[in-house]
Amino acid sequence: MDSNDSPPRRLTRAETKARTRTLLLDAAAQEFARKGFAGASVDDIAERAGFSVGALYSNFAKKEDLFLELLAGRSGHQLAEAAQIVADQDSSVQERRQALGRLLVAAADKDVDLAPLQAEFWLYAVRRPEIQEQLSSQFRTTRDTLAESLAAWARDRGRPGDLPLDALSTVVLALFQGLVQLRRTDPALVPESLYGTALGWLLTGITALTEESS
Repeated sequence: MDSNDSPPRRLTRAETKARTRTLLLDAAAQEFARKGFAGASVDDIAERAGFSVGALYSNFAKKEDLFLELLAGRSGHQLAEAAQIVADQDSSVQERRQALGRLLVAAADKDVDLAPLQAEFWLYAVRRPEIQEQLSSQFRTTRDTLAESLAAWARDRGRPGDLPLDALSTVVLALFQGLVQLRRTDPALVPESLYGTALGWLLTGITALTEESS
């Protein structure tokens, strides 16, 4: 037997579990996109992924958890990219603003299947306090990560150390979400340059206010 024809390595238990979760999330994304959040059932998701319903429940306690993890994955990827852009010391301010604008346009124009699902899930969640708590926790995690990036940005530029970074991060995220929704409604209202320009206004203004009060 040729040494190059050795049998493939068996996956560890952790790798198998991770692969199962990925397949279930992929199947959930397809089912949600086709049928909406309310219309997609755990039976449909499990069948599409090629697993039993029991396997699904061993990884996710309920259908809402699948949706929340999908949202976290997509927003987390965008946040990581935005943080890299903000922290890139080799790029000029103008280049970073342009990159942030492209990121927003990509989120608005290429991820259109997520918009109606987010709206549907929000209507579902506002009637269920336990889901609202999960959404709030997810947002806070995203906000805290962004606040760390903004803190590094402030230190690198010798900005005041008492910037309200949690509040600033909340506004930055809300601005991103609002402009994404508006661009999906009317792209002409949100040109590619607008988000980066607006962030420049925001950061300049809050820094000036903080310096005046110190």
